[in-house]
Amino acid sequence: MTEKLVVVGAGMASGRMLEHLFEAEPNAFDVTLFGAEPRGNYNRIMLSPVLAGEKAFEQIVTHDTDWYAANRVTCRFGETVTRIDRKRKVVLTAGGEARYDKLVVATGSAPFIIPVAGRDLPGVMAFRDLDDVNAMIAAAEKPNARAVVIGGGLLGLEAAAALRGRGMEVVVLHLMGHLMERQLDPAAGYLLKKELEDRGIRIHTEAQTKAILGDERAEAVLLDDGTIYPADIVVMAVGIRPETRIATDAGLHVERGIVVDDRMMSSDPDILAIGECVEHQGICYGLVAPLYDMAKVAARTLVGEEAAFRPVETATQLKVTGVSLYSAGDFAEADDREEIVLRDASAGVYKRLVLKDNRIMGAVLYGETSDGGWFFDMLRRGTDVSDMRETLIFGQAYQGGGQLDPMAAVAALPDDAEICGCNGVCKGKITGAITGKGLASLDDVRAHTKASASCGTCTGLVEQLLSLTLGDTYNPAAVTPVCGCTDLGHDEVRRLIRAKRLKTIPAVMQELEWKTSCGCAKCRPALNYYLVSDWPDEYADDYQSRFINERVHANIQKDGTYSVVPRMWGGVTSSAELRAIADVVDRFDIPAVKVTGGQRIDMLGIRKQDLPAVWAELGKAGFVSGHAYAKGLRTVKTCVGSDWCRFGTQDSTGLGIRIEKFMWGSWTPAKVKMAVSGCPRNCAEATCKDVGVICVESGFEIHFAGAAGLDIKGTEKLGLVRSEDEALEHIVALVQMYREQGHYLERIYKWAKRIGYDEVRRQIMDDADRRKAYFDRFVFSQRFAQVDPWSERVSGKDKHEFRPMATLSLEAAE
Repeated sequence: MTEKLVVVGAGMASGRMLEHLFEAEPNAFDVTLFGAEPRGNYNRIMLSPVLAGEKAFEQIVTHDTDWYAANRVTCRFGETVTRIDRKRKVVLTAGGEARYDKLVVATGSAPFIIPVAGRDLPGVMAFRDLDDVNAMIAAAEKPNARAVVIGGGLLGLEAAAALRGRGMEVVVLHLMGHLMERQLDPAAGYLLKKELEDRGIRIHTEAQTKAILGDERAEAVLLDDGTIYPADIVVMAVGIRPETRIATDAGLHVERGIVVDDRMMSSDPDILAIGECVEHQGICYGLVAPLYDMAKVAARTLVGEEAAFRPVETATQLKVTGVSLYSAGDFAEADDREEIVLRDASAGVYKRLVLKDNRIMGAVLYGETSDGGWFFDMLRRGTDVSDMRETLIFGQAYQGGGQLDPMAAVAALPDDAEICGCNGVCKGKITGAITGKGLASLDDVRAHTKASASCGTCTGLVEQLLSLTLGDTYNPAAVTPVCGCTDLGHDEVRRLIRAKRLKTIPAVMQELEWKTSCGCAKCRPALNYYLVSDWPDEYADDYQSRFINERVHANIQKDGTYSVVPRMWGGVTSSAELRAIADVVDRFDIPAVKVTGGQRIDMLGIRKQDLPAVWAELGKAGFVSGHAYAKGLRTVKTCVGSDWCRFGTQDSTGLGIRIEKFMWGSWTPAKVKMAVSGCPRNCAEATCKDVGVICVESGFEIHFAGAAGLDIKGTEKLGLVRSEDEALEHIVALVQMYREQGHYLERIYKWAKRIGYDEVRRQIMDDADRRKAYFDRFVFSQRFAQVDPWSERVSGKDKHEFRPMATLSLEAAE
């Protein structure tokens, strides 16, 4: 009979253990997973980017509902285990109990709350889980909000930077003489303090908190020296302590943490423990790398394999956008040690290596950290650096007179060397995926292994592994810069716009260090779109950063005249509309009229000076712009459907009109064309569109990622829904996902291939909460986007003139 495994704690360590367990013996245990939070495993390391607005919570979820279901895990989230009955071999909660044959305790740690008056007031919070993050985000949304962060370590500084990025006034109080004293020496601590103060964060070191003031909630923090800092919230980030209460109550051996042996077994042979709640050889670990090692050992122990956990060296990096900091090992001063130091004041660079017997004992890097992994590898291996002493501080590329292959250190790494600390991905997994799955780009590696998909600090190493594995066939340009004005790719630019809350093109170019003063015809339209997409209610659309067609709201033709396509909802028209078009054609002597492939009428050969008058006449008949020129929704093509056709299964025309009226005006990375066919005969050609719907007897089959232009590609099936309301929600959410993730000028079919069709299905079809969030963000943006540009121009509300940019050539439409 299958043994029963109960896991207490649904965090990163237990999640990684379950992954290893299911890989080794998928049917060895009947698993029940308890978690105090009402959600499953997510990457807590990435809570800082969520707080900063760089990532959504959905992007840091490690195991979703489908994963637990596929592995037959009984999930009891939001249910806290209160007691372990070792005699009966059950765990108890307020809601019942669960029997175990083997038990894994992974309760993690609890934040340390300093014992001062006022610590229990509302507004005093820790920074440990998603609920804390949501509380801080809510506080930051209030005007002129102020935060005091107590603790100048990793977590406190990440919280401070994120809250400052959200517009709060932030003060950091730190007990010691310099920031991150456990990871940094005073020199690096000074540089970090200077950088954060330049960002508007006030740093107060040697600060002894005396009390938190306030009546009904926190209002200020009082220091021993009498200083008072007003505060709407107070964030405690002064440390953690192992969460061992249920282990202590059960009579297990507990010191600072639950004491375990090399196999991760506690004093009870049927109970294992892993993670931050554990003490091994007198050490409690708080970084992810050793926790993942524990998880692997525990999984092997559970299936009866020999395994042993060994203490490991760890490195530290700060997850604050724009701050390059790396620390590893022991860098304390001692008589038997020597140091090598490099400073570049103008560049803000500081590097220090601590040596003993010609071996690296510790490393502190600030401002330039690309060699951190190389130094760390030599530190762990105990490499003798005698032969490179003179050039060691300059990094790997300077060794051997600068002739050393820059891939040498990466090639020398063992397969089990960890490359991505955030997701615990080792070298062997990455190289195996590259060769086994035919991966050829950084985006491919991110999609299949998650390496470099979180904080991004390991991106350089991953790219080196690609180059090392693929050799000359690797094309680093697969991750190309936006243009020659920057070295940043589209994804990085989009991430930084959100992280730094940049809301104008000049701000983007200044903060992201553009190489030119005003950009170029390639980057300015892209930046304009990204800003429109990210800040629909705040950013003022820069018409001079749009292509000529979008600036004049018509398509320029080869002779310099323009074509005008009024919107016909779902391709349906009337005699009154047709008469109005005929009158316009006659009045302005328009030389050509053509029915388009999208079931619209195109009037060609209109002189530029006549455009406003043409629009005015069409507006009188109720027409709005068809956006035939736009990087946006163009048309929704339909067949006559069940109203008229003998084979029609649903009202395809009505659904097409509903979709088009709901979504018109929305800007997208590239043009979007849709279609709704009333039956599988597919008269509206829905299976070659960006988004298509095939109506069937049981509902609506949604398709996406088709192409019928320079590339020919049939659509991928997204899924089947039962009602028109569901169809609309799924389609809108899909388009919003594309709007938020697509590169400028990247069609849906290219975007979907890049991120993976299954990932699109997972987010849109399988994750109702995420789908609803996408839908809601689209609806919000439409409040500002759904304005007819023709009527705006005719009425004079839109003051933009028909003129090309003075400094850039943006005449091409694509």
